Amino acid sequence: MKKTLAGVIEAGEPLIRQAIDALRRYHAAQDAGQPEEVVERLRLEAESLYQAVTEYQLRSFGGPAHTLH
Repeated sequence: MKKTLAGVIEAGEPLIRQAIDALRRYHAAQDAGQPEEVVERLRLEAESLYQAVTEYQLRSFGGPAHTLH
């Protein structure tokens, strides 16, 4: 299988969409004045998903592999 940027993006699209949706939920909670605990939980969720996207893309191109826990 040839690894291209387009191929990596396409294969990771569901994860990318999850990360974008999580960021939207975080911003919506901030804008709505949700409790600090809710906003922080959503921020951590979005951050975690964006980190997963980054790690997926690095691994897809043969980049450094971190230990998965």
